[in-house]
Amino acid sequence: MKGNVLVGQSGGPTTVINASLAGVLGAAFNCEQIDTVYGMVNGIQGVINDHIIDLTKEFKGNEKKLEQLRITPSMFLGSCRYKLKDPAVDVSDMERVFEILKKYNIRYFLYIGGNDSMDTVNKVSKYAKENGYDIQVIGIPKTIDNDLMEIDHTPGFGSAAKYIATSVLEMAHDTYIYYMQSVLIVEIMGRNAGWLTAASVLARNSYNAAPHLIYLPESNFSTEQFIADIKEQLKQRKQVIVAVSEGIHDENGEYISAKSTKTDQFGHVMLSGNGKYLESLVQKEIGCKVRSVELNVLQRCAAHISSATDVSEAFHLGEKAVDAVLNGRTDEMTSLQRISNDPYVVEYTTVPVSKVANKEKKIPREWINEAGNDVKQELVDYLKPLIEGELKMEYNQGIPNYIKPVDID
Repeated sequence: MKGNVLVGQSGGPTTVINASLAGVLGAAFNCEQIDTVYGMVNGIQGVINDHIIDLTKEFKGNEKKLEQLRITPSMFLGSCRYKLKDPAVDVSDMERVFEILKKYNIRYFLYIGGNDSMDTVNKVSKYAKENGYDIQVIGIPKTIDNDLMEIDHTPGFGSAAKYIATSVLEMAHDTYIYYMQSVLIVEIMGRNAGWLTAASVLARNSYNAAPHLIYLPESNFSTEQFIADIKEQLKQRKQVIVAVSEGIHDENGEYISAKSTKTDQFGHVMLSGNGKYLESLVQKEIGCKVRSVELNVLQRCAAHISSATDVSEAFHLGEKAVDAVLNGRTDEMTSLQRISNDPYVVEYTTVPVSKVANKEKKIPREWINEAGNDVKQELVDYLKPLIEGELKMEYNQGIPNYIKPVDID
């Protein structure tokens, strides 16, 4: 029996989340078991609000537009950070969701996102099973943070890593021209997992040793030791470049930058500002020229320097999701596992979404040096293949020619 697909995007943007959407569309358009592919605008909130668009009408038969979607950063369908109510406590959200699913004859529900998005996949799938709804529900991974369980690495991370490494190398070139003592602190996203900050190590090459110090949340941070580390580095070189995660914390678990009690919709402490804090600390304790840079959102959607490996894997994970639902899989997430580093080979599979939702993967402590201010070769070897390859971009008057997102004026 034929049915329709409903696909959505959720959480923070990445360079390649639209590549996963393109993978879903390309696979679905070539499948006789699927009539129409619908898109939820602004994730699960779009379902609740009945804000649904016809993606078959929008893209089918237009290969150029589909290719443009594949290389466009962020979310074509828009996003949300809405956490569905637990149906055991309040069933109103889930009743509304399934009212809309029945309205559009949805048999296949695909959701692209990270930890919290997989919670949505898990809840929708379980509710369907418990109430006898004939629907397959599959999650498609994404997050620049690379902190999802049950997957070797997440789509979006490789491109963000490439941007970070390139930016640190370019900042090193900016810094090295002056013959004076200086410290540059680069603050990089990563609440509890330091994968993005660790990627700065890839800036090192035959002539560049920066970043000279790397601090990750997986290791306790001491401001006293930080100053001692800087002083030691300044004995060896004029300019010191430091990479720090936004989530670095002391031995008591208190975030260095958590100077307020503000939290987001999911109860996570809102972090930012440790670069500025450490800048003032260096200025006070050492007194040399010091500057801090917060990469912030810049690392999320830099498609002009995306990793071709990342784009390809994101696309295939979208394709895999269509294959999974057509084969009766549900309550799972598409995944990839690394077979080898050299040559770099991965295998596509699916994993139970319950093993992913609301969980967090961190860097193994043994991949970080004992002092907690650098990373080991094992981590470098893990990272290197993920940033390989470049895309051929189409430009319009010197600016990348991206596709216009839904509902953008």
